[in-house]
Amino acid sequence: MSGLLRATALRRAHAGRADDRVTLAYEDRLIRRRRIVTDGGLAVLVDLPGAVGLDDGDALELDDGRLVVVRAAPEPLLEVRGDLARLAWHIGNRHAPARIEPDRLLIRRDRVLARMLEGLGAALREVEGPFVPEGGAYGEGRVLGHSHGASDGSGLGHLGSSDEP
Repeated sequence: MSGLLRATALRRAHAGRADDRVTLAYEDRLIRRRRIVTDGGLAVLVDLPGAVGLDDGDALELDDGRLVVVRAAPEPLLEVRGDLARLAWHIGNRHAPARIEPDRLLIRRDRVLARMLEGLGAALREVEGPFVPEGGAYGEGRVLGHSHGASDGSGLGHLGSSDEP
């Protein structure tokens, strides 16, 4: 991979120029080191210092100064309507990412969650669109193997299922 252009810097919420774009699904936007191909056909080695969740509108800065803006790809989603506070609580209790809007929630299509939500009285509709879920309360963007325990050494709180990256 040594002949590839490298992206070693990230500009959050970039609103300036875009020399190229890369369209990535939600899972593909969690990245540290990987080869990607831009929408314009340019092969790039993303080589960031740590794993990050790329957001729609972020830009990867290439070693030659060009900027590749990230776009969230359309994905199969479930639109959830009903008692949103209650439904969001149940989705969050399962650590499933969700996009929260005033009149609906959007989650990735999942048969198990769909059955649970229908059982709770939700109205569901399959839709397609970019998946840009709510960021985590305990970190910027996605929270990987998070800890929301007390920092006072009391041992209270909830520990995530994996170690911090």
